[in-house]
Amino acid sequence: MSTSERLFDSDAYARTAEGRVQAHVDMGDGQIGVVLDRSLFYPTGGGQPGDTGQLSWAGGNCHVSTTQKGEAGGIVLVLSDGDVPPEVGATVTQTLDWQRRYGHMRVHTALHLLSVVIPFPVSGGAITAEKGRLDFNMPEAPADKQAVQEQLQALIDRGLEVGDDWITDAELDANPQLVKTMSVAPPRGAGRVRLVRIGTEDEQVDLQPCGGTHVGRTAEIGRIRIGKIEKKGKQNRRIYLHLEG
Repeated sequence: MSTSERLFDSDAYARTAEGRVQAHVDMGDGQIGVVLDRSLFYPTGGGQPGDTGQLSWAGGNCHVSTTQKGEAGGIVLVLSDGDVPPEVGATVTQTLDWQRRYGHMRVHTALHLLSVVIPFPVSGGAITAEKGRLDFNMPEAPADKQAVQEQLQALIDRGLEVGDDWITDAELDANPQLVKTMSVAPPRGAGRVRLVRIGTEDEQVDLQPCGGTHVGRTAEIGRIRIGKIEKKGKQNRRIYLHLEG
């Protein structure tokens, strides 16, 4: 399987792009996956779901029901049941389900900020287009949920810039304090690792390895609400975050 260029790494706001079909993949149960030379669609990983959307080409179109990581850096666009894939070698137009992706971007960035407000190791997490959650390795739940919400909203409202840097695997090994997540390994394998930065280098709020998609400024997250806080184990507290509009 050939490598797919990750278009979302350089521009998470791109909604359409062309690509060329490199391969078909048998996903089992009659489902077919399509591998393109360049992918607008983010594959499931790091708690963020795979993107959905459409492929269209001369004489046809199909629906992408989810996106997964394939072999050798390939990205597999999984088609809906019964959809006929474009032929290998065909040029297609990719159209992203933008509202869903943008929800993922807003929630994902908000969760990074939640890990700033609650400075404990993260043992798990999940993202949808409307809400997300983080599991923290902490013995007791926050005493004041409203205070957590207000601190988080204050960070969001600052309109902080969200950008990225790249470091080598060796540089990450030399700086293990950058890794906040205990359960999700940083996105390695290509010899370099992407770091997502919130704030400028002079006024940095957060910096951690992440392969997901994020908003350009924190104000785009909008209003949030801290939901349930659950005890999931002796040292595990699960905190839910909701987008409010």
